[in-house]
Amino acid sequence: MVEFKAVRFLVLDVDGVLTDGSIIVDDLGIEAKRFHVRDGFAITAAQKVGLKIGVLTGRNTRAVNLRTLELHIGHVLQGATDKGAGLAELCEKAGVGLEQTAFMGDDLLDLPAMRRCGFPIAVADAVDEVREVACFVTAARGGRGAVREAIEHILEAQGLWRQIVDSYMQ
Repeated sequence: MVEFKAVRFLVLDVDGVLTDGSIIVDDLGIEAKRFHVRDGFAITAAQKVGLKIGVLTGRNTRAVNLRTLELHIGHVLQGATDKGAGLAELCEKAGVGLEQTAFMGDDLLDLPAMRRCGFPIAVADAVDEVREVACFVTAARGGRGAVREAIEHILEAQGLWRQIVDSYMQ
């Protein structure tokens, strides 16, 4: 059984994790992404109880800039060609060791980061090789609440999810 109590930093891939993997480009060449609102809520709530959140993606888009600003995610690295090195860089900036870091991915490009972190997480619709490396696979698909599920799992292990729920029950 993996001990998620030790997780201090959750780093997320974007396409296929925070989104369903679709890349929408209109006739003017403007790219759009669809993010799940419950993932965003969980990210914000997790940060309020002390879990650091980061984003690591191989692409570089304005949509990611806007979404990470909106969610106050301070640890963002776009355009990463080597996600293993990118994860190490984010961990150093966040002041958290790789062994206390969870990385959530869905595709082969995520494997270097997943192999370096202490807690590799895969979305339900990740490729087989990613699911095989993961110590936790969500029931939800990428862009469909998988990040929320992973955050709940981590914070439940730390006894913090109930604190978040109770704050809305009053």
